[in-house]
Amino acid sequence: MESRIASLGSRISNPTPRTHEDEERQRVAGLLQKVTIFKDLDEPALTDLTRRMVARKVAMHGAIVAQDEVGEALFVMLSGRAKVTLVAESGREVTLSVLRPADFFGEMSIFDGAPRSANVIALEPVTVLALAKADLMAHLRQHPTTAINLACELSKRLRRADEIIARLALQDVEGRLVAQLLELAHEDGVEIPDGMLIRRRPTQQELANMVGSCRETISRTFNLLARRGLITPRGRSLLVTRRLMEHKGETKAA
Repeated sequence: MESRIASLGSRISNPTPRTHEDEERQRVAGLLQKVTIFKDLDEPALTDLTRRMVARKVAMHGAIVAQDEVGEALFVMLSGRAKVTLVAESGREVTLSVLRPADFFGEMSIFDGAPRSANVIALEPVTVLALAKADLMAHLRQHPTTAINLACELSKRLRRADEIIARLALQDVEGRLVAQLLELAHEDGVEIPDGMLIRRRPTQQELANMVGSCRETISRTFNLLARRGLITPRGRSLLVTRRLMEHKGETKAA
């Protein structure tokens, strides 16, 4: 599995030359301040984290972690995007979430000792920061603020899991697609007079994986929303109109 993740070869604290070391430390420290579990940490704590982390590069479509493998590190996205997926024996894929810079993942296996629960695949060239289990535990003992932040974030993720289960059980495909587009607009969108512009328009197969449907059904539903003027494809982007935003995902029950 080592060939699928190319390490930068050294801890962040020891790159060369010296000027690069300073720039890299500053970059990593700036990113860590945006990570929800590391917010409100003082400079010594951030320095401690920076010295413990190892940077790793992953090529587009490469696996950062694989489902069922042993988990020995927590990861933070430094650059690029990745998807968290499950793949059934039939080959059908479900996308649970899309990760962006300052997102973290891999914490569950560290605490419960169970194998990884999902795959994390790079959607484009990615750099992640890896924090080994022993280093994370040492940091938590020294900085309880991080432990509290981590507990809060895990609670949020549990609530999101409940929302996804409810969405799959109670909404039809149109309702799930609308909710997913609104979520993407909130996460990746840029506000313009007509609504929110999603700069990277997901493919219909990607949307199908996100909402638990097939590409053909998503294609019909997507085109229906477009004909109703609720969404407007713009080249590689997608406009989520204010009409759809005001719609707030209200749809028929499944």
